[in-house]
Amino acid sequence: EGRGMEPSSSPLTTHVLDTTSGLPAQGLCLCLSRLEDQGQHWTDLRKSYTDSDGRCPGLLPPGPMKAGTYKLSFDTEGYWKERGQESFYPYVEVVFSITNETHRFHVPLLLSPWSYTTYRG
Repeated sequence: EGRGMEPSSSPLTTHVLDTTSGLPAQGLCLCLSRLEDQGQHWTDLRKSYTDSDGRCPGLLPPGPMKAGTYKLSFDTEGYWKERGQESFYPYVEVVFSITNETHRFHVPLLLSPWSYTTYRG
């Protein structure tokens, strides 16, 4: 419950883990955008922060997603600065395509000051 995986929740979820501490990345600012105008312009859909579990519930309203190209931008520099940590990547952008509007999509991010990993969950 409350983790964004129940049927009435957002069709898009994310979960960010801080691999340096082994804990969820709480308070990480992120922005969800969609590519519009035949690939010429990104439209911001939602700006938010990860919760205490490293998740960001409600990225999109419940229901089908619009097919297209999306981007999750994570402010990793801000996250690491808050922790007094130098880092190499000032932000991480994960760009992905939605072709089946009825599927659910989970985009995890494993994060350290010097690397990151993502995959379709």
